[in-house]
Amino acid sequence: MRWFKPNKHLTRELAITPPIPAPDRHGIAIVACVKNEAAYIEEWIRFHSAVGVRHFVLYDDGSTDGTAEIARSLLGPEQLTIMPWISRMFDAESDMILNGQTIAFAHAILNFGSRFARMAFIDVDEFLLPKTGTTLEQALAATQNFPNISLPWHMFGPGGHETTPKGPIALNYTQRARNPLSRAANLSNFKCIIDPCEVVQVSVHQFRTRQHGDRTVNDAGRQASRSDRKQPGFYSSQFLQLNHYYSKSNEELAAKIARGWSSDATRAKYEAKVLETVRNIEADVVEDRAMVEFLAANGINLEG
Repeated sequence: MRWFKPNKHLTRELAITPPIPAPDRHGIAIVACVKNEAAYIEEWIRFHSAVGVRHFVLYDDGSTDGTAEIARSLLGPEQLTIMPWISRMFDAESDMILNGQTIAFAHAILNFGSRFARMAFIDVDEFLLPKTGTTLEQALAATQNFPNISLPWHMFGPGGHETTPKGPIALNYTQRARNPLSRAANLSNFKCIIDPCEVVQVSVHQFRTRQHGDRTVNDAGRQASRSDRKQPGFYSSQFLQLNHYYSKSNEELAAKIARGWSSDATRAKYEAKVLETVRNIEADVVEDRAMVEFLAANGINLEG
């Protein structure tokens, strides 16, 4: 059995030469790594299509439940790219994990980034919710085309659901951790929207650009360094909010734990991390109905 050092990665960050922008590049693409998301991906695609995402680049980690087929049934080839991406890689000398998600993000920028004005790097349990306007491009207007935008997680928990409720996730889950910048374990992090033709360094939660280094902006256009993103003055969800539906029902939470995660050394370690995260979410919650109100106001049907 292969032994490796838990959570030690050689590819936390990758340096790249950014692509040359295509003359007609425009719009926003979402890049996501997926595995067995058949129960959730239709809602996620329908929502992000409704808010103006031009293209989806999905890195499929060996799904066996029809995830890719569902995506293809919803999107044509001009809207969807699916890359096979089984990435269990280790450095031969140190036995350290090569972070497949970081490598996928770098691959997406280098191979597809020239076609788009922006790329967003999120997961299928994360939704980009406009708080002003009806599209992501309208919600991003205050960033004034800054090439690196950081959006804090808004962490949603089970919300009292023991079993999987009928209907969309976005309507059923409205209780989240009160403080998006909480210091409690695993509650605070960011996902990014970037100009792919400016990025020189890639990781899962942060990027560097050639003109601005590690400088980033919030959704209101306020700048900060990477290390200052978690300062209270940087927080904003005035224009665009990142909803992270972390656990959903307790039934789905159990399934999440059973699936495991390749970056953790043992299933027991992963289970302990997930359960601690959910406890921290539920320790101090607030009702957040911004998504429910947005869907109703704009007549968006997530069930087809």
